[in-house]
Amino acid sequence: MIDQSYLLNVLARMVQIDSRNPDLTAGAPGEAEIGAYVAELMAELGLEVETETLGENRVNVVGLWRGTGNGRSLMLNGHLDTVGVEGMAEPYSGAVRDGKLYGRGSYDMKGSLAAMLAATKALQDQGVQLAGDLLLTAVADEEYASIGTEAIARRYTADAAIVTEPTHMEIVCAHRGFVWYDVTVVGRAAHGSLYDVGIDANMRMGRFLAELEKLEVALRTERPLHPLTGYPSLHAATLHGGSGLSTYADRCTLQIERRLNPGETEAQATAELQAIIDQLAVADPTFQATVKPLFSRTPLEAPADAPIVQLVDKVVSQKLGQSATYAGMRGWTDAAILADAGIDALLLGPIGEGAHAAEEWVDVQSLMDFAAMLTEIVAEFCG
Repeated sequence: MIDQSYLLNVLARMVQIDSRNPDLTAGAPGEAEIGAYVAELMAELGLEVETETLGENRVNVVGLWRGTGNGRSLMLNGHLDTVGVEGMAEPYSGAVRDGKLYGRGSYDMKGSLAAMLAATKALQDQGVQLAGDLLLTAVADEEYASIGTEAIARRYTADAAIVTEPTHMEIVCAHRGFVWYDVTVVGRAAHGSLYDVGIDANMRMGRFLAELEKLEVALRTERPLHPLTGYPSLHAATLHGGSGLSTYADRCTLQIERRLNPGETEAQATAELQAIIDQLAVADPTFQATVKPLFSRTPLEAPADAPIVQLVDKVVSQKLGQSATYAGMRGWTDAAILADAGIDALLLGPIGEGAHAAEEWVDVQSLMDFAAMLTEIVAEFCG
């Protein structure tokens, strides 16, 4: 039985704590205060608590419920940070109206953190003994660079993980990854009158863009459609070239974001861009360009036969009284970091609206249902 008063009081207090990410909003406080509050709650539940400092006012908090041994371990993961509050009428209220709790982070995703704690409390109130370890990981920086879950993956492991991002009670087993690129075309600077000397990098970038558009169309029309994440994609994000009106541009740089479907790799995506460059260089020896990956994140696809997937399917179906719904995300989440570390990972979370928007809320009943689901999942998985 989930203690609704505990769940809502904890969530309201979390929402009232400003934990905006300082890498997104200058001067924002980070996760230190909310981390201290979560650590206190974990300690009250009798968990072994560790707070890891990741930078000034940046923290992870981990609570360990150590099992008796010979059982499977499970990690529940949620993030402490939020985006900014510009335009919000009540960013830190935690008020409940018409079955919804309002405020920044209520949906994304302090509600899920509160549900993780409420589920742990319910198990302890019932006198449950776990054979395997339960790890509650409350992490920093999901909204920017995911330094929190990266640190968790370096120091902890588990047989499975549920990242409790809000999913409207759908089981998310797959999402796309991405790669950011610089493509630089090199020309030759010269006075605008010297057509026989100058080589226009901007014009040559136009050739690349024409071929890039063909690739973009092919990704959405000729590549396999993933049943959960759709088609792969790319877009030309920024373009910079030239130094003055009377000067041939000696350099033009294009930044590209390429979204990867499960099964695709950075190396494959890079080879596609390099093939365009090679083709254009054959057609015109004065065409010189390079492609450089800047940053990448891998896609996620949890195996359908993974024990955690099958168990979550069973529990969600029983709780909702109908077959569980599966969904994919076109964006990226911390679950991929855990999967890359060898942990079977999926996403499951409550119903709500307004992530990153001017009005944000989480549905109270769905949060209660979600906490109850977590209770059953932990009890059966950790045995």
